[in-house]
Amino acid sequence: MAQIFYTPMFGIALTLVAWCISTVIAKKVNHPLVNPVVLGGIICIIFLVVTGIPLEAYKVGGDFLVALILPAVTCIAVSVYMQLKLLKKYIIPIIVGCTVGSIFSALSVYFLSDLFGLSEVLKFSALPKSITSAFALELADLMGGIPSLAHFAVMITGTSGIMFGPFIISLLKIEDPIVQGVALGTTSHVVGAAKAFDYGQIQGAMAGIGIFVTGIATTLICLLFII
Repeated sequence: MAQIFYTPMFGIALTLVAWCISTVIAKKVNHPLVNPVVLGGIICIIFLVVTGIPLEAYKVGGDFLVALILPAVTCIAVSVYMQLKLLKKYIIPIIVGCTVGSIFSALSVYFLSDLFGLSEVLKFSALPKSITSAFALELADLMGGIPSLAHFAVMITGTSGIMFGPFIISLLKIEDPIVQGVALGTTSHVVGAAKAFDYGQIQGAMAGIGIFVTGIATTLICLLFII
């Protein structure tokens, strides 16, 4: 296999091309289920399968992009700061809502894993699914799970959230920007925040707060399984 495929530029270039193509398709179709994140992943997978290029080659550049998740989350703090007055007004409902959501998410994974007879490894890999990868990978490892499986669970949660989240918001006629942003950030972490910014700056900032509060709440819940 040509060494050019094992350079960071290959994985980065393939991801950017797939993203551009999927964005064009999503704009033309204009349907919540047709999402650039999902389409981009499918395009990358098809390309690798058809060409026979191993996943390891793509990961050289792909892992570099994954490492940018944490700085991306940090950048959301700028939007949060710009909406600081609004945040102070609604901080208690946001904290309570995100905490309750985190508890429900963790308990649903825990009891459903027992119901379907999943192993402890799979259970603790999926437990931190509703927080960003920067938190989830470390938590899964501490609880005895597998970080790569935790990353997969986070991806599934995030993509499903941005695919069905806007549809649910529209169906329930949720027009409050605070609720829209917190809902997307709490359920779909970073990709949810990116989607929230499509609604507006307030929604994006509130999604950032949702990520932060949910991350802390989920971390504390997961620590109960470590102690």
